[in-house]
Amino acid sequence: MVTLSGSRSLVVQLEREGTKVIFGMPGGANLPIYDELGRSNIIRSILVRHEQLAAHMADGFARVSRKPGVCMATSGPGATNLVTGIATAYMDSIPMVAITGQVASTAIGRDAFQECDIVGVATPVTKYAFQPMKSSEIPLVVRKAFYIASSGRPGPVLIDIPKDVQTSEAETEFPSSIKIRGYEPVIRPSEEEIRRAVELVLSAERPMILAGGGVAISGAFSELQALSEMLMIPVATTFKGKGVFNETHPLALGPIGMHGHIEANKLILEADVLLAVGTRFSDRSTGKVSEFAKDSKVIHIDIDPSEINKNKEVDLGIVGDIKVALQMMVEEVKTRARNHDLKSWNKHFTEVKEYCKNKFAKDMTRMSAVSLLKTLREHLPSETIVTTEVGQCQMWASLHFDVIEPGTFLSSTGLGTMGFGFPAAIGAKVAAPDRPVLDIAGDGSFNMTEAGLATAVLDNIPVIVVVINNGMLGMVAQWQRLFYGRRYNGVKLYNLPDFVKLAEAYRAQGLRAQSLEEFSKALKLGLKSDVATVIDVPISPEEDVFPFVVPGTALKDMIIA
Repeated sequence: MVTLSGSRSLVVQLEREGTKVIFGMPGGANLPIYDELGRSNIIRSILVRHEQLAAHMADGFARVSRKPGVCMATSGPGATNLVTGIATAYMDSIPMVAITGQVASTAIGRDAFQECDIVGVATPVTKYAFQPMKSSEIPLVVRKAFYIASSGRPGPVLIDIPKDVQTSEAETEFPSSIKIRGYEPVIRPSEEEIRRAVELVLSAERPMILAGGGVAISGAFSELQALSEMLMIPVATTFKGKGVFNETHPLALGPIGMHGHIEANKLILEADVLLAVGTRFSDRSTGKVSEFAKDSKVIHIDIDPSEINKNKEVDLGIVGDIKVALQMMVEEVKTRARNHDLKSWNKHFTEVKEYCKNKFAKDMTRMSAVSLLKTLREHLPSETIVTTEVGQCQMWASLHFDVIEPGTFLSSTGLGTMGFGFPAAIGAKVAAPDRPVLDIAGDGSFNMTEAGLATAVLDNIPVIVVVINNGMLGMVAQWQRLFYGRRYNGVKLYNLPDFVKLAEAYRAQGLRAQSLEEFSKALKLGLKSDVATVIDVPISPEEDVFPFVVPGTALKDMIIA
């Protein structure tokens, strides 16, 4: 037991949790914490220009490091500015610890200056929210927060600390272990259920795997590939699962869904057994859920028991960690004799893939979003971490940018947060400083968080942003073209600001490319640069994203062009 202030015990426990970086902004209600952070020789404090960026940076850091990202804000508007980023992490099951300052405990409930019940606000979008009222409670609260955030189905946890709790001193003990009553995530699935799953898969004539974001969260990349290759089963993914399986692999079909790959949307409807791992059967993946896999026997594996039969009634639900479950399935398959092969199914899906590739090939000679992304893939090293913004740029990336190395594609999928990609790229680069990191952006999304350029420049975080610039809120404009008689309202951005000049104003590198040749040269400069680079690429405002499954319709109703 030692006598410490609450802010000091917070920093010490963060160090004990292995925290190396915190993204945030100081204010009146968290100044004691920032004062202690300034004395730490372990934790790097990265200043943001808006708290939403701090949460997205922590999110990107967590996805790459596979450890909880930490962000911090003051009370009131500082805390509420974190909420969009916290909700983004919650929807995508990303481990995060958000720490907010609060007015003094004696002022809570009195409408004090910059008071906000952030625990009440954030509770629906966190796994748990703490508000320690004694400084001696802080180490245990922090220990619990990191454990909850990173175990089971990961997610964000909030710690809201009143200012007087930060400054008061007390005898403090630092816990070495933790156990939370009533919270015991299931890690190892039932062996009997795994045997039944293997029996179903081995009895199938047209089996398919649908891999979701849970594969990335559990790091089950090699296990997924091993199972697929052992049985020669094709792998489709959800958009959240994009990149968990090498998309240049012969068995890869790419993402299904609203803007899924044509071959993936077609073939998944032909499967007689569907092994769905780490997916929640979201509406953007399934289309009209009653029509999705209605002729398949569906096996669903997920670490969150509440997801089983929530959106899709399944034939066999298995609760457990995806990595462990797939390891068990691989071992079980090794013990089984296989009485039939899948040559006809293999031949069929290979032919469908080849047909779609040739039938719907795009013109790669002119500048377009499609040719831009194909060129990007040609020039980027396979280990490059790619983030995306939200909208057309995101869906073009889903369709036309093949992920080679698993776990290198990051996007806001559940909440669909515009402005996510750039700060997430900064967080990813902090987690992996020796790897190239690039954000595929739209002009609308990049406008929302471009202030991150200040952080990228001043903290020496040289990420690249490729702005696919159509002067529009592109996806909304596409819907207005398709469903509202081309009556544009509130979508024209008039090519403001000038992104090259904006980058230069932040002392970053600003480049513009108006041809594929110019883009290739700009990309090479960006990869060599020791400062952040923004590449502005103008394209036609009329370019749409296809294929497209209209909301409320089934995958079979996909509009191809």
